Amino acid sequence: MRSAISRAARRLSITAFTVAFLVCSTIPALAGEYPGLAGVKGLDSVFNFSLGTPAMAALVFPAIMDVYRNKEVRALHAAPRTVIVFHGRAIKLISTNRTGVDKEEAEVLDKVAGMIRQFKKDGVRMEVCMYAVKVLGVDPATLMPEIDRVGNGFISVLSYQAQGYSVVTVP
Repeated sequence: MRSAISRAARRLSITAFTVAFLVCSTIPALAGEYPGLAGVKGLDSVFNFSLGTPAMAALVFPAIMDVYRNKEVRALHAAPRTVIVFHGRAIKLISTNRTGVDKEEAEVLDKVAGMIRQFKKDGVRMEVCMYAVKVLGVDPATLMPEIDRVGNGFISVLSYQAQGYSVVTVP
């Protein structure tokens, strides 16, 4: 009788320890670096990108990559979905035409193009506003093939927003 009570007490202690361990080990994961992620099932974002300088794009693109590569975002129930819609002066960033570009700026543009190719490999959807392409006089044949063409980038951004994507504007 005494050994049965002892085994039951031992099992209860092991169970209590296991539960306490699990609760304590999940508290940091729940709190995390981003308290705003608490209760979020998935992070869908559309970056409304019109920033036209290669140097700024080279700074902003890694931050966009971190949004969908971040370990806390990846730990959410649903995988992140990311879209970048290019319009405005950003059209020149995604053109392969380097006419009138100095060597230093061309190197930065090549770095930006490499990041765009990486976005594509990572599953980021990218779209270019053909209205902006026309208005800015960019030859459509020079647009990077990794980027899908849409008639109006604003319609695209609004459509993703209507689907529940959060819009981040990069002016």
